[in-house]
Amino acid sequence: MPKKRAWFHASLGMMLGAQVAYAETLHQANQDAPTDADYQTLRQQLAEQAKSLAEQQERLVLEMKKLEEARRRIQTMQGQLGMPVEIQPQRLAQAEESTFRGRGNEAGRVDSTTLDVATVFSQPSILTPKGAFVFDPSLQYSFSSSDRVTVVGFSVLNAVLIGAIDVRSVNRSNWIATLGGRYGLTNRLEVEARVPYIYRSDDSLSRRISGSAIDESFNSDGNGLGDIELAARYQLNVPTGDNPFYIAGLRLKTRTGKDQYEVEYDTDFNLPKELPTGSGFYSLQPSLSMVLPADPVVFFGGINYTWNIKRDVDTSIPFTNSLGTVTSRSIGEVDPGDSIGLNFGMGLGLNERSSFSLSYEHTWIDKTKLDGQVADGSLSVQLATLQAGFSYRLNKRTNLNLSIGAGLTDDTPDTTVTLRAPIRF
Repeated sequence: MPKKRAWFHASLGMMLGAQVAYAETLHQANQDAPTDADYQTLRQQLAEQAKSLAEQQERLVLEMKKLEEARRRIQTMQGQLGMPVEIQPQRLAQAEESTFRGRGNEAGRVDSTTLDVATVFSQPSILTPKGAFVFDPSLQYSFSSSDRVTVVGFSVLNAVLIGAIDVRSVNRSNWIATLGGRYGLTNRLEVEARVPYIYRSDDSLSRRISGSAIDESFNSDGNGLGDIELAARYQLNVPTGDNPFYIAGLRLKTRTGKDQYEVEYDTDFNLPKELPTGSGFYSLQPSLSMVLPADPVVFFGGINYTWNIKRDVDTSIPFTNSLGTVTSRSIGEVDPGDSIGLNFGMGLGLNERSSFSLSYEHTWIDKTKLDGQVADGSLSVQLATLQAGFSYRLNKRTNLNLSIGAGLTDDTPDTTVTLRAPIRF
């Protein structure tokens, strides 16, 4: 009996212990269960996190819009400069001064007046990437007419005619086919070479120096290698935001073409039988250009100074004087007038593949000197051209650029049409 009581008391103790443990467990569970205040706190934390995430997403969208705007602006500049439109946003974001390069004519290069943007026109100069080569063939036609020209049997420059002979009317046509190329030595330095082949023809309605007072037609032409040009351009800065690019350039023009002192003259008309294809002088041209992107427009401009290096010609030019006697004039040291050029314009991106540009170029040419003295009949010359250009991207490597120029002064060609097809390798 005592054993049964002990067993009963043990069993009862175990049951009471289990009930107590169960009660404590329920109490603990009730304490750990989330209350309404806990739910409210969680909702507030989730709302704050959602708000923060939304703000981050808005900032990301804004940054992507800025990046896309920068990409479109650079693509517009590339199209104007005759370069493939292929920009990677991550490269823009990671660009450093040592690797970033400015983008334009051709025109560009902005060396003259067209975005090559050149040129718009030889334009200008947002430069070729390191290790890249741009083959830049072009064909140019120009026409000029004059109702009266004064010459003395030779010309010092194509735009400067010297002398005292009456030519009633002259129509002049020039064809220039050029093989050019640009190579990027670094991302901010490029070199260029241009080799022209020239065909020229003049139709003159004139009166013989000696003989009847009847106007006669005199025709002459010439063709051959022109003056080869070498150039280098360097991008001075790495702009941030909407700041402009600045490009410094240096161009050397040789005298590989046949000049006016190497051709024969007709003494009846005091006009050359064969037209020269070169100027006969070396010239050096430093320049400074600027390209300012302002989506969707690109503004560009530049200034240059051309130093025409004097030369001792040491030759004689035969001509007929006003008395009808054939004589000759000795030509010693010739110092062509230096010139200052100014150009500016704008390019507008029409769509992803085409763009349009307008530009103006003005050049002042100083008087020519013979043996240290201003040549008789030599005048300062002003050349002014208004140009309109159109660029179309055929593919990622090739652009087609067409520009049309109208002369605004008597000494400027009446019409100039230039077709370029830069190809990037």
